[in-house]
Amino acid sequence: MFAAIAFYLFSAITIGSALMVISARNPVHSVLFLILAFFNAAALFVLLGAEFLAMILVVVYVGAVAVLFLFVVMMLDIDFVALRRGFMEYLPFGALIGLVLMSELLIAVGAWAFGSAVPAARSNPLPLGVSNTEAIGRILYTDYIFYFQTAGIILLVAMIGAIVLTLRHRPGVKRQSISRQVARGPATAIAMVDVKPGHGDV
Repeated sequence: MFAAIAFYLFSAITIGSALMVISARNPVHSVLFLILAFFNAAALFVLLGAEFLAMILVVVYVGAVAVLFLFVVMMLDIDFVALRRGFMEYLPFGALIGLVLMSELLIAVGAWAFGSAVPAARSNPLPLGVSNTEAIGRILYTDYIFYFQTAGIILLVAMIGAIVLTLRHRPGVKRQSISRQVARGPATAIAMVDVKPGHGDV
């Protein structure tokens, strides 16, 4: 009974937070609602017995991704009023895309069929004597190692691309050159000036 109440409570808060993420006018509020949705989704994972996934969701998404979004939104000077000016203009096109995605999801759910091994997996989701974390590690690094490594490479390329795109060399800004500092000697570090009497202020 308590598990059912907790499930419906966390589910309702998660759905409400997800709706507020896309409907909030302030982007900072959207990020805060996103963090709330992550926490409640992690609570749902705990109810399902997947404590490792709950920890990863909180540590990775709340501790890194959502905080990164928050700092980016707060640091960038974006005119959100100008961005919303074309909202009504593109609303029919966005609604059409939403209907297409919703129909595809309904078709996928309608054609979804459980495999023959699913009932046995439901009754005994974890092997005997193996923890949740160890079971996930065995699956990731044995059956899905190729997909796991491919996802890591894609994320690495995306991270490098984001750094390259945001790396701007503005003129007039002094930057540190470690190679020039290391190669600097007495001849370049000290300037000997012969000051004539009476010309010290020049």
